[in-house]
Amino acid sequence: MDPFFYIMPLLQIDQLTLHYQSIRVENPVDDRLLFFLHEALGSIPQWRNFPEECCKRLRLNGIVYERQGHGKSSSLIEERTDRYLHDYALKELPLLINELVPPATKLILIGHSDGGSIALLYAAKYPERVSACITMAAHVINEPETISGIDPAVEAYQNRKLDKLIAFHGEKTDRLFYAWADTWRRDSFKSWSICEDITTLNVPAMAIQGKNDQYGTERQLDLIQKSSTSIFEKQFLTGCGHHPHLEKANEILNLIYQFVSRTEQSTAHVG
Repeated sequence: MDPFFYIMPLLQIDQLTLHYQSIRVENPVDDRLLFFLHEALGSIPQWRNFPEECCKRLRLNGIVYERQGHGKSSSLIEERTDRYLHDYALKELPLLINELVPPATKLILIGHSDGGSIALLYAAKYPERVSACITMAAHVINEPETISGIDPAVEAYQNRKLDKLIAFHGEKTDRLFYAWADTWRRDSFKSWSICEDITTLNVPAMAIQGKNDQYGTERQLDLIQKSSTSIFEKQFLTGCGHHPHLEKANEILNLIYQFVSRTEQSTAHVG
């Protein structure tokens, strides 16, 4: 018997339409909710079956959603500013959470790449809503490696080697791609950092990154650790690039399960 059922509606908030997937498991262990935040060029299908497997492993319900400009959500309307990740984390995401999630329900945020940065910003601003924050390949500064990693992606896109993105984003693909690439390579964005914004990160957090990540180094993990004032674990994985949850799915699922279990035990002990 399939342990999941899905609801995939479009949510209208003011002038914004957001597409999300609600994952429900049989007999969840409690009412905490896994909340998945995708990468810079991501969408719901690009997670593949990772959210479902994570919900199954933890026996918790989940939500996956597509930010403005992605997938079936509204198109980007304005040019991105240097605070575009802050806008997603502190404007768009709270609207969605407040609409979908009861105030008493605690979130376990799981964010990949841009989604990891957004998870950190949200958790630092709204710790009362967050049970734990788990990031994979999150950025807290714009490293030279980040910029140099984007150049080959632009070349591949222009040579039509990334046309598979069209299947996920349709007519929004071109604008979304260059909104990402041009913002990160902009001169004013070279000094971008959220380190000061997340010094109030007072929830259990685990940061994961692959040693072969073309967009960032272990420094990202160290800076997240310096900002955290709660339980923190870092995982720097060999033989892994920018997509740990796809490249090492079973290992990541185990790490998340073990981390959430340990934080539960620590919280119970303190209580």
